[in-house]
Amino acid sequence: MKTKLSLHPFARPVVFRTGVGTRVLVRGNNFKLAALLVALLSVGAARALASDPVGVYALVDKVVFEPNETNPERVQIRGAFAIAEGYGYTYKKAERGYLYYKVNPDKPKACRNEWADLKAVAGTGQIVAFGSRYGDKGTLRKTDAKPETPDVYPVAMGLTKVKEGKDYEPLTQLAKLRDSKAKNKSAPAQPKN
Repeated sequence: MKTKLSLHPFARPVVFRTGVGTRVLVRGNNFKLAALLVALLSVGAARALASDPVGVYALVDKVVFEPNETNPERVQIRGAFAIAEGYGYTYKKAERGYLYYKVNPDKPKACRNEWADLKAVAGTGQIVAFGSRYGDKGTLRKTDAKPETPDVYPVAMGLTKVKEGKDYEPLTQLAKLRDSKAKNKSAPAQPKN
């Protein structure tokens, strides 16, 4: 007949414990494990900050709906833009112009909602983000170019207002463009001689 050992549910088995020294080693292993986890999370957080999924950072001056504002099929978004390049974390140099989009046939309601939000921030100096760097972002056209062949609007993560507190190149460039435009408006006109 075999003897069945049953332990109390809160009792700790003493097997493999030889004394105080082992307990100290176990605590040391826990410390090493915690340090390793902190290091891995820090590296992961740094990599997450380095990769930016935003397709377009925009400083919107004006939004023009076509053919009308109540049920637009196309939109001109005029202002300054920093557009993502490829699949990395770099952006083209921010410049003025306009983006010309047509309704995304898969998500027409989302397009029109984002266009209305863009119109609401137009002229306020607020930098916004939209689209995805991993999809089509549209073509930046020169300010005086004729609006032809609109791109499909890039519905992705929605429209986001951007906080400018961090030193991030596309945001810095857009802020400089905004500030230079404000200075030009407030400067008195130079008399012609």
